[in-house]
Amino acid sequence: MNGVKYSQWRAMLAITKGSLRGIFRSPSAVVFSLGFPLVFILVFGFIGGGSVSVKVGVDRHTDINSTFYKELAQAGTIKLVTDQSAEAMEDDLRKGRITAILNIVPRQGTELVPAFDVHIKTSTATDVSKKGILFSVLKNVTGMLDTKAYPRPSVATLIPEEVPGRMFKTIDFILPGQLGFALMSAAVFGTAFLFYSLRQTLVLKRFFATPIKRLYIVLAEACSRMIFQLISSVVIIGLGHFAFGFTLVHGWVTFLEMLVLSVFGLLVFMGFGFVVSSLAKNESTIPPLANIVTLPQFLLAGTFFPIDSFPNWLQPICKIMPLTYLIDALRKVAFEGLHLWHVGWDLAILTIWGIVVYAVAVKVFRWE
Repeated sequence: MNGVKYSQWRAMLAITKGSLRGIFRSPSAVVFSLGFPLVFILVFGFIGGGSVSVKVGVDRHTDINSTFYKELAQAGTIKLVTDQSAEAMEDDLRKGRITAILNIVPRQGTELVPAFDVHIKTSTATDVSKKGILFSVLKNVTGMLDTKAYPRPSVATLIPEEVPGRMFKTIDFILPGQLGFALMSAAVFGTAFLFYSLRQTLVLKRFFATPIKRLYIVLAEACSRMIFQLISSVVIIGLGHFAFGFTLVHGWVTFLEMLVLSVFGLLVFMGFGFVVSSLAKNESTIPPLANIVTLPQFLLAGTFFPIDSFPNWLQPICKIMPLTYLIDALRKVAFEGLHLWHVGWDLAILTIWGIVVYAVAVKVFRWE
């Protein structure tokens, strides 16, 4: 080597650069790490700010000039459908596309106070929660008209008090989940495919012919994935914050703490990738093995729904999964304003998972 001492770090940086270039050229890596999470964030970001809307049909015999109808039409929660035929409306009701069909019929009242019979036709296909909202709105409208027609003293006076607080938006729940999913899928699938391919193409064997140590090969590949995933995390968090108002309580401090958690989670999940790459007998067995690791966590770790919404018997299983604790830590840091030292329990569970999975990886990992 002409008297020049071989530099392990320089060799590691060269491998990192080459691996990073390969990742950016891989469509699957870009899609799984950035494409899918961004699609979910865009979808939930656009629909997350809207309120619940209950679609209700109006019978053609309804008196649309009545005071009851006019008050009901002003309720923002209710969307009244008046431009459909009776047959089409009945069909939509039976298929659950509308919540109910209303027929507001005037009946005999006093000279000064009108009265109405409100016929409410629903079906077994009607969404139960939307039916409850509809009846609540109808009762409110009825109560408001009763108060105007028959003013009377009340047995209680409501004294509202509102304290300042942050509004929890849908994007505040969804984005940490998608970020965790992106980290997990990139680490497990990327690492598994990479090291299996390096073994099969004898690239690792060629590395062994050079003075570079095995540790630096692993570090180089880990660094390349770390850099790529951090870029993806910056894009995901940045889009969520600037486009949809994703909450970063302490601004740049929160942003940097989320990146630190991303690195921590990526390191843990890369261990699963090492295990999968060693267990795979051929390239076609990698996706099923990787999905065994990622799919249950994607569905049960609180990515889309709070864990409390699952059945009681399933919640302990959800609370075993490492992705649960990464997502929980991300949400606490982003929205609740906690710092890294406040999420020690989540980091401790992730650390235990990391120790276990890397212990398994050391036992089963094959270089050749």
